[in-house]
Amino acid sequence: MICISVTPESRQLAKVDIYNAANQCDLVEVCLDRLAKEPDVKDMISGCKKPVLISCRPPQEGGKFDGTEDERMQLLRQAILAGPDYIELDPASAMKIPRFGKTQRVVSFASLTRPLNDVEEAFDEATRCKADIVKFTWPTEILESAWPLLAVVSQKRLLPVVGLGLGRCGLTFSLLGRKYGSPWIYAALEKGMEAFPGQPTVGELDDIYRWRQVDSKTRFIGVAGEGIEEVAISKVMNAAFDLSGMNTRCLPLDFKSLDRIPKMLDVLKVPAIISTPQAGRRVMGLAATGDDVTKVAQFSDVVIKSGDGWQAHNLVWKSAIRSLEARLGKQSSEDRPLDKRNTLIIGSGGLAISLSHGVRKRQGLVSICSGDDVEAQKIAAACDIRYVPSAQLYDTLFDVVVLTTGSMDFGSKKSPLNPALLRPNICFMDLSALPGESSFTNEARQRGCKIVEPAEVFRDYIGSLFKALTGQDIPPDAITQGLG
Repeated sequence: MICISVTPESRQLAKVDIYNAANQCDLVEVCLDRLAKEPDVKDMISGCKKPVLISCRPPQEGGKFDGTEDERMQLLRQAILAGPDYIELDPASAMKIPRFGKTQRVVSFASLTRPLNDVEEAFDEATRCKADIVKFTWPTEILESAWPLLAVVSQKRLLPVVGLGLGRCGLTFSLLGRKYGSPWIYAALEKGMEAFPGQPTVGELDDIYRWRQVDSKTRFIGVAGEGIEEVAISKVMNAAFDLSGMNTRCLPLDFKSLDRIPKMLDVLKVPAIISTPQAGRRVMGLAATGDDVTKVAQFSDVVIKSGDGWQAHNLVWKSAIRSLEARLGKQSSEDRPLDKRNTLIIGSGGLAISLSHGVRKRQGLVSICSGDDVEAQKIAAACDIRYVPSAQLYDTLFDVVVLTTGSMDFGSKKSPLNPALLRPNICFMDLSALPGESSFTNEARQRGCKIVEPAEVFRDYIGSLFKALTGQDIPPDAITQGLG
């Protein structure tokens, strides 16, 4: 089941929020702690067609109730008399409030700063509190902090367990909770209505992760990174898995250190991690092997576990080169459109290094420029290519310009790219905002540049990625269905 948390501040609007939530979920949590005036709970929930969970949390448990503890206890007692399906109680409240009617008791253990030290003791206390369900809430910004919560939910126990992860990996926890049979997972009705910061919306769970098809047999593929590209990859890959009849879904991952990650991935049975450019070097640390370009760049966009351990693959630069050559067209019998062309790569990360090697392999003349001049010099020396100081960027002529970053920012120095770089008839490719277009791409189009469409690069890349993970061609409708 999915539980949508409703956090009304007005009694007049509470019914509207409950009604809207009930149309999209299996269980509605009505949080009373934000209401400006004491509510008539029975009237508030009377028209709800779905089961209702009532909660009223003090600030130390993440709530907004600003009255006295006696006032909160009185509100909870009145809420139980209204006959909700569930009532959430912290252990202290649960010992003071007896069971009433058919309302089931969710005994909640919340820690807003760190995981609980003794989970087993919490279960013993929940039993003493006559709990029907045990709930745990704690920060899950990274996988390491979510791990104890995942361990609790994944184990079979006498009392059912639900969990609410706070932070980025709360979404990770929700999807895994669905797989491991948690009675319900939490979501917000829409942005701005979250019970806790970072709580996923029901729309995100549906549109991006297709959570309703997740079950105990679902296999997860990790996705490391953030931003537009992470969402786009997850949406298209999940659509492709669905269209191919595969019980596989993308799982957002974020971690601080690789020390414990391999063991965690083994326990979760995650056979691969896709990474966006921001995470490409971190994920590379998992792999024992990789091709020449991957090793030199120390950058990988997917690592896959095989019998020999984790192997790193670098696919996006190959897609970029293929799309670039297709746009330039054939110029020789050797089919090397980049041969002898002056190509400028702007950026200094793993993707920029990979592209430098890729263009050189196709006999192109490569230069690199970055807001970090020292790093650009190091890359130029290591790759045996030309270094262009950032101060001379607009005084140099090129046939091809490739962006791997949207600006020349470095540290406190903010230096946006100047459109003067875009001269008519140069070939321009922007990889900084895949799969969408940056404003720079639109500017280049208006200035008469030959554009390598970012959507075409992404289409080639996502097809290569799906092939690497499944051995199959991506379904033709996956990108259209995934990105709309």
